[in-house]
Amino acid sequence: LIVVQSGGGSVQSGGSLRLSCAASGSPESFEDVAIGWFRLAPGKPREAILCISRKDVSTYYVDSVKGRFTISRDNAKNTVYLQMDTLTPEDTATYYCAADALPGCSQYEFQYDYWGQGTQVTVSE
Repeated sequence: LIVVQSGGGSVQSGGSLRLSCAASGSPESFEDVAIGWFRLAPGKPREAILCISRKDVSTYYVDSVKGRFTISRDNAKNTVYLQMDTLTPEDTATYYCAADALPGCSQYEFQYDYWGQGTQVTVSE
């Protein structure tokens, strides 16, 4: 699989951004993969924030994004979207999506073989 991210950028606190994660190729088909979103903030380890399973079930791993971040998938476009609303400076990070054929979701990086290139999100006061 080849995973390509788009979106991101700079926004003021309270603003919104949408990240996209497109996955295509082989051996897995997009319909069979879970997509996880991770972020790497300065001075912190990379953390899993949420995931969407192949059955379109979302799992949140960070309480601070609940109610603000929404994940969705469009299998016809081989794309998963991360809608981020009410952003705060604490959301500033490089965001990564990862894909793999998993039975459900996972917060563990080692379970994902295919990674996007990362995209920077910067939220200013």
